[in-house]
Amino acid sequence: MTTGIDIRHPGAGDLAMVMAVAPGLFDKPLDAGQARAFLESPLNHLVLAYEGGQAVAFASGTVLLHPDKPPAMFINQLGTRESHRLRGFGRAVLEALIERARAVGCKGVWLGTETGNRKARAFYRASGGQEMLFAGYAWDGAFDDG
Repeated sequence: MTTGIDIRHPGAGDLAMVMAVAPGLFDKPLDAGQARAFLESPLNHLVLAYEGGQAVAFASGTVLLHPDKPPAMFINQLGTRESHRLRGFGRAVLEALIERARAVGCKGVWLGTETGNRKARAFYRASGGQEMLFAGYAWDGAFDDG
């Protein structure tokens, strides 16, 4: 594990903290309205890892509720700045998000990644994830970049 790592769990009152994250960590520029809506929902969770005052990794997840199943967390995304990869930051935010899921009563945590993303698949397996292959389907541009 990297020394000097600072894990933070921004919530509803932390919009300024999230908006201050330097470009390049998230896939696209942050949108204040979307960030506010995400942070204000108690079902959404964000973990940020900082080194030297800079956000260098993140993981986000959403608690899924269903009438006949216990709550589970879907991990929306995990990202680490290129300069900080292979130094334990990704694992730190993943583990912190899984711990948060357990703390809020989730009975399972899962995510999906492309079958061709060998690096991500190896990382998730090494982090203790059980690989389950399944088909995904999308409507209305759910997986479009735009």
